[in-house]
Amino acid sequence: MGNKQEWKADRTRIQSWIEHLSQFNATPGTGNTRQLFTQEDIGGRRYIIDEMKALGLDVSCDDIGNIYGVCKGSGEGLAPVWSGSHIDTVYQGGAFDGISGVVCAMEAVRMIREKGIPHKRDLVVTVFSGEEPARFGMGCIGSRVLSGHLTTDQAKKLMDPDGISLYEAAKQAGYTPDCLERSIKKPGDVYASVELHIEQNALLEREGLPLGVVTSICAPSNFVVEVTGRSAHAGGMSMEDRRDAFTAACEMALAVEECGRNESQSEYSTATVGSVKVEPNQSNIIPGKVEFTIDIRDAGKESKDHIGKMILERMEAIAKKRGVQVSWRQQNNDAPMPCDLHIMEKIERYSEEMGIPYKKMVSGAFHDSMFLGEFCPVGMIFVPSRDGLSHCPEEWTDYQYLETGSQVLAAVLAELANEE
Repeated sequence: MGNKQEWKADRTRIQSWIEHLSQFNATPGTGNTRQLFTQEDIGGRRYIIDEMKALGLDVSCDDIGNIYGVCKGSGEGLAPVWSGSHIDTVYQGGAFDGISGVVCAMEAVRMIREKGIPHKRDLVVTVFSGEEPARFGMGCIGSRVLSGHLTTDQAKKLMDPDGISLYEAAKQAGYTPDCLERSIKKPGDVYASVELHIEQNALLEREGLPLGVVTSICAPSNFVVEVTGRSAHAGGMSMEDRRDAFTAACEMALAVEECGRNESQSEYSTATVGSVKVEPNQSNIIPGKVEFTIDIRDAGKESKDHIGKMILERMEAIAKKRGVQVSWRQQNNDAPMPCDLHIMEKIERYSEEMGIPYKKMVSGAFHDSMFLGEFCPVGMIFVPSRDGLSHCPEEWTDYQYLETGSQVLAAVLAELANEE
């Protein structure tokens, strides 16, 4: 059953929150850099906590630094309804990725509180730690802990480029990573979670739509590949006698792209070579060693595994042909997460009631909701990204879309929080 409230978000408030958070930034003037447990991240956390308290929320943090702003419900012993995202960024990223979901959740709960709408279940604004893999090479750190996929021992082994472990960084930030296991959630601990996020693609903008209803969240498989050839003089070694690790790696990268285009058995997939390191990286020496990363995303696990298998077979064939050796290690193989039909129906219904056109769509990017879905039903609302750009200084979402999205979010949260 729907609620027939007139929802009106405060666009100015949303903009103020986002602009203030952008002040906590290690690279002012060249995008936003706010990596997990750095001084900028800690400053941003304090700011968000203060703003949550100003809204009348009870705020707490868990052992990995996930933040919870609770608006108490009238029911006793009922599992809460969550909404939120993250505030950390990639290096020189944008001002909207992640934080839009946090501030729109704050605005949605503010509207519910100020309207005096009764709700049985607690409404909780969430800020998850380290959604971006920018510092420690692993994404969704906070939600991985919640779903039981990141232990204290693993936290001690995850290192940043300066050799500081996730465990050490969390302790320095004032958290208690010795006790991560007690933060694990089991099914039933959370009733539902709804995350608003910028699209990070251009589908909505292209079709002139203000809102997307996410049907499933693609998950990554990540590999580190090493190609070993033979370094030699760039002039002295003939073309016929070369075992060039870089040209072999280039051919492998093209094979990655081709498999991502042609081998998918699902509605959405991507395959990317992102980071490349060449040794000895000198202008007059044939490269003897190359290390590169592969990122495979897919809406279906079987299809993702199939693409990975095809890529690895192609790389072995290329290595044999070119007289080089190739090896790889898999960093992770996460499972895609379908969104809950019950929550999707609510997002669609309230969008229609408010006269907001929308599109059902897959999320090619992964989000914390991917891991939350292991212990509660999840839904996601997308709002447009200008030119589809994200993870860069040019990232932009018009505030009118955040206003619209937070109004739909508020209606959905209010209904979920009154379900038995």
